Amino acid sequence: MYFLGFDIGSSSVKVALVDGADGKCLASAFYPKQEMNITAVQSGWAEQKPEDWWNNLKLALQEVLSVSKVQTTEIKAIGISYQMHGLVLVDKEQNVLRPSIIWCDSRAAQIGKKAFEDLGAEICLGELLNSPGNFTASKLKWVKDHEPELFQRIHKIMLPGDYIAMKLTGEIKTTLSGLSEGMFWDFKTHALSKTVMQHYGFDNSLIPELTDTFGAQGQLSTSAAQELGLHTDIKVTYRAGDQPNNALSLNVLRPGEIAATAGTSGVVYGVNDKIAYDPLSRINTFAHVNHSAESKRLGILLCINGTGILNSWIHKNIGQGAISYSRMNELAAQAPIGSAGLITLPFGNGAERVLNNEEIGAQFSKINFNIHSLSHLIRSAQEGIVFSFKYGIDIMKEIGMGPKVIKAGQANMFLSPIFQKTLAGVTGATIELYNTDGSVGAARGAGVGLGYYTSFDEAFKSLQKLEIIEPNPSDQAAYAEAYGKWKEELERV
Repeated sequence: MYFLGFDIGSSSVKVALVDGADGKCLASAFYPKQEMNITAVQSGWAEQKPEDWWNNLKLALQEVLSVSKVQTTEIKAIGISYQMHGLVLVDKEQNVLRPSIIWCDSRAAQIGKKAFEDLGAEICLGELLNSPGNFTASKLKWVKDHEPELFQRIHKIMLPGDYIAMKLTGEIKTTLSGLSEGMFWDFKTHALSKTVMQHYGFDNSLIPELTDTFGAQGQLSTSAAQELGLHTDIKVTYRAGDQPNNALSLNVLRPGEIAATAGTSGVVYGVNDKIAYDPLSRINTFAHVNHSAESKRLGILLCINGTGILNSWIHKNIGQGAISYSRMNELAAQAPIGSAGLITLPFGNGAERVLNNEEIGAQFSKINFNIHSLSHLIRSAQEGIVFSFKYGIDIMKEIGMGPKVIKAGQANMFLSPIFQKTLAGVTGATIELYNTDGSVGAARGAGVGLGYYTSFDEAFKSLQKLEIIEPNPSDQAAYAEAYGKWKEELERV
């Protein structure tokens, strides 16, 4: 028996096929091979066409089926991971009404800020565990205010993963964790937030039917099966946002455990069993994949928008694509800790929650033409990303989520030894790298949702620890000094 995992990112769509018997990935692929386009009609905006996610999914799936050569009748379940906080709008015929306003779009930041001021901290933090901020509900309010005719045509709103599930099954549903990430969930009443719906003037009919995170969420439709080259005897049995799913991929499900990713954006994600939140909503609290009213499992999420996208920007615009990422990592290793004083603030991908939703842009400072080279610039960029992680982790510590061990998949920025060592050095945490990614985790989650696995530990028995990076005591002072200078520059800006 085999399971498919679909990971709908903003850079690409990745598909993995996992053998249920041993939990191993038989084949994986991603499309497009170059990064997916993000349209910015105005500064601070970020949109993608949901149809592009679907088309790239089909291309990646065909490659996986071709490479694996499995009998498609043996594929029994699909799990979906998706970029969080996006807004997809469809009419009654399930036609997409406009491009998706995705996670790094900043246009609704002021709407969320005003809602927080109008409703008050006690209500927002007590019920939503966050400010309405720049999340999905605030993005929908922007559509209501600025595109009123289109708003009247909306049948249902969805998150990106809900859209993919709709394309697979023909049914429009969402999950508790999805509603919580969109600021639609009331943790006091364990129900759709009346406060948000009434304040923003939304009718409850816009919200899809609720389905369990793990379980039968719909059957593959005949039309989808034909389009994908699959059989209809396949169920969608799991879906979650990319960061809760990344934690699941690493079997991070218990209070105190912490996962991290460093793709286009970077995230540190800890699991808590108590209601906890940052009063300024610089870090956010959402329902984790195994959360329930009876057994609280909350994800404390630190997000840094400008992570791998900064590394990619340097690769494309400074290296002109002629220097490979592995070579960039080698060059970074030639510069000393602290990059000889060159400082990078990596905040060039929209408003940053950790900075109170300010959009300060990426900045390079303290450049000395007689000292600094490409090696210093690359290292400074990687250090700047890690230092922004450290800045947010210090906020996480204020609500009891200080990391001793950080688990991550061996991918993206975690392929860089400088990135690994800097994160261990500046936080004092041990970094553990594993053989997994979001699509593989989603496939294993599908096995859990189907009931093939009787426990999470069984589903992740093949998870392998590939590398351990311990903090080097002799470097601690140098990292602390470099971080101190970086923080001073950030506070100056």
